[in-house]
Amino acid sequence: MTHTWDPDRYLSYADERGRPFVDLLARVPVEAPRTVVDLGCGPGNLTRLLAARWPEADVLGVDASEEMIARARSEEGPRLRFEVGDVREWTPPAPVDVVVSNATLQWVPGHLDLLPRLVDRVAPGGHLAFQVPGNFEEPSHVALRDLAAEAPYADHVRDVAAPSSHDAVDYLRALQDLGCEVDAWETTYVHVLDAERDPDPVFTWVSATGARPTLQALPDDLRPGFEQEYRRRLREAYPPRAGAVVLPFRRVFVVAQRSA
Repeated sequence: MTHTWDPDRYLSYADERGRPFVDLLARVPVEAPRTVVDLGCGPGNLTRLLAARWPEADVLGVDASEEMIARARSEEGPRLRFEVGDVREWTPPAPVDVVVSNATLQWVPGHLDLLPRLVDRVAPGGHLAFQVPGNFEEPSHVALRDLAAEAPYADHVRDVAAPSSHDAVDYLRALQDLGCEVDAWETTYVHVLDAERDPDPVFTWVSATGARPTLQALPDDLRPGFEQEYRRRLREAYPPRAGAVVLPFRRVFVVAQRSA
């Protein structure tokens, strides 16, 4: 089963999800690029920040989800547009000055092997900047994998998409081997989620992203029971305190400049 994305649910924690994008963008040392592409642009709310930073650039957002692109097109302007496309197959008509990818490559199996292709799409002297989650051993994901491995769920979710990523040093070495100058780092954000507004905020967060393929793959008669137990395990792992839940979230960042 191919999963789909829900822009409204994804945007439920838009501010928190947007912080890594802003931090990544701050480390891209480019003054006036002519062309900028956002690979995996989602609903486009962050792509417009690229257009605001570089108002003279032609900015393109690309995403494989038709639902996300439909929402993103409400953000279009004179130098900002969006199109449906697969990051693995994306080929621009000419090399691009800045390629940005935010929380997307973790969905591409073996994406280290994709880096040479992406670098090749960057103009000489241009930049490739991306961010991926690095939290897949946190309780939010461990609980999901453990529950999904149990009967009666396992037979239904065995082949669903599962995100994964590498450490900063792995990306740094891979891109250095491609002749790039690389800045790589990681940050753990400590998100404070309102448990009075949403009694299951971690479930709301992960059900829009990492858990979504699993939840969609389950048949209608099994999904409610799975969700109920998954919520219980998440509440146990992330107990509310003073009306809030703390969600630590590790992110891995890379900014690579292609050799001129």
